[in-house]
Amino acid sequence: MRNGSLVRRRQLARTLRELRVHAGLTIEAAAPLLDFSPSKLSRIENAHQGVDVHIVRSMLDLFDVGGERWTEILELTREASAKGWWRAYGLDDKGYLPLESEASAVRDYTVTYVPGLLQTEEYARAMFEASLQRRSAEVLARDVRVRMIRQDRLVSPSDPIELFAVIDEPVLHRPVGGPSVMNAQLRHLVSAAALDTVELRVLPCGIGAHPAMGGAFTVLSFDGLGEPDVGYVEHPMGSVHVEKEEDVARARLVFDHLRSVALSPAESAALIERVAAQM
Repeated sequence: MRNGSLVRRRQLARTLRELRVHAGLTIEAAAPLLDFSPSKLSRIENAHQGVDVHIVRSMLDLFDVGGERWTEILELTREASAKGWWRAYGLDDKGYLPLESEASAVRDYTVTYVPGLLQTEEYARAMFEASLQRRSAEVLARDVRVRMIRQDRLVSPSDPIELFAVIDEPVLHRPVGGPSVMNAQLRHLVSAAALDTVELRVLPCGIGAHPAMGGAFTVLSFDGLGEPDVGYVEHPMGSVHVEKEEDVARARLVFDHLRSVALSPAESAALIERVAAQM
């Protein structure tokens, strides 16, 4: 699944920028030698504009890059240009999905709903139906399907993703989709929590005030890709990516605190089972 995402384009952009600097060229000096404007080269180096292998070959020639490095960068260029699997469902490369598709680990704190990677089809459908965004039956089915495909990586032997989830206790009591749908969702949480790739903790109401009372957030990590962690926050007016290093570091610190004060995975599973038995 790891193809054509924003992360690969960022990798390529950073690499091309580093090669230019190593060659001792400024953007203003390099651009005309590539028949680019300085603004175009800047867009390429900031991953705001894509490039194909023909353009990258010209850049590698100018920056005097050869051998294995040449081959590696051209392969990265092809990967960055490849279409992500979500394109087949009519989705573009913006938003959260392309980032998650490259992530090795997700830290997810949710306060009003079950994390998407742990939702059942019925729960996800109920969530989409409750949204103010109008969806046709076809679009609704597509969105549910895409959410289910994302979950495949939790059990993938070749391309796994780790999920560290902390959910607020009230999430367990909110009957999204009705009691039967919610009961099935709770039982699914217990099953999913038994996966090696999932750590699920419940933040009990009894702990009182805590540093994440401002709302939910997600932190994505990209081990092995050389990319820094990225924060992601959804809100009623849309969503925002957080890339500033100190802001993301603060989010990680808050998440670690939540994990430390939340119930243990075993205690969390036991609580979920009790709530399901009462529903």
